[in-house]
Amino acid sequence: MNTEKRKALIVGATGLVGNELLHILLQSNIYGNVKALVRKPISIKHPKLTQRLVDFDTLEKYEEEFAVHDVFCCLGTTIKKAGSQEAFKKVDFEYPLKVAKLAKKKGAKQFLIISAMGANSQSRIFYNRVKGIIEEALKQVQLPSLHIFRPSLLLGKRNEFRLGERFAEMVSPIFLPLLIGNLRKYKPIQAKDVAQAMYQIAKQNCKGEFVYESSQILNNSKEI
Repeated sequence: MNTEKRKALIVGATGLVGNELLHILLQSNIYGNVKALVRKPISIKHPKLTQRLVDFDTLEKYEEEFAVHDVFCCLGTTIKKAGSQEAFKKVDFEYPLKVAKLAKKKGAKQFLIISAMGANSQSRIFYNRVKGIIEEALKQVQLPSLHIFRPSLLLGKRNEFRLGERFAEMVSPIFLPLLIGNLRKYKPIQAKDVAQAMYQIAKQNCKGEFVYESSQILNNSKEI
C-alpha cells in the first residue's frame, strides 16, 4: 500500500473559495506539501505551505511547480473588478487554460476548477459564455481527471463589497425554503462548502471528466 502523501498546487488561494480551500489542504493528512502560486505574498504560514510569486502572463517559466498530484484552480474575477471584458477573459479563460496545460505536461493526476452556474459557450451573457468556453477548452486538454464545479451565488466574507451577495444573504431566510427539487441548484452556497466539496472529491481520486452543479457540490461537501 502506497502511503506517500500527495502534493497539491493551488492557484487563486487569496480568493473566497481559494482561501477556504488552502486552509483545508494544509490541515489534511493526505497532503504533505501544498504549493500556492500567488502574485504577492500571503500572510498564512504553515510547514506544509510553499509560496511561489509568479507572473501569470509568463506562467510557463514556473512549469516545474506543476509536478504535483492535484491542481486546484480557484482563479476568478468580475468584469467590474477586472476593468474590461478583455481583462476578465484573461483571468477566467487564459490563465486557467495555461494552468491546465502545464498540469498535464508535468503529469498531474487531477485538475479541479471552479466555474459557475449557467456556464454555456453559446450564452448571450458574456460571463456565462466565457465560463462555458473555458470548460470546453479544458476538456480538449485531455487531463487524466477533470472536475468542474459550478456553484451558484457564493456567500462568505470577502475583502470587497458585492451588492448582489449582500442582498442574497438578506433575503435567503425568506426564499430558500421555496428552492426545492430542481430549484435547489439556485440556492446561494457558502464558499467553505465549495472548498470542502473540492477536497472531498479530490480524495476519491477518480479518473474521467465530471461536472458538479451547485446542489451536487453541497452534497459532496460532507465528510466521507
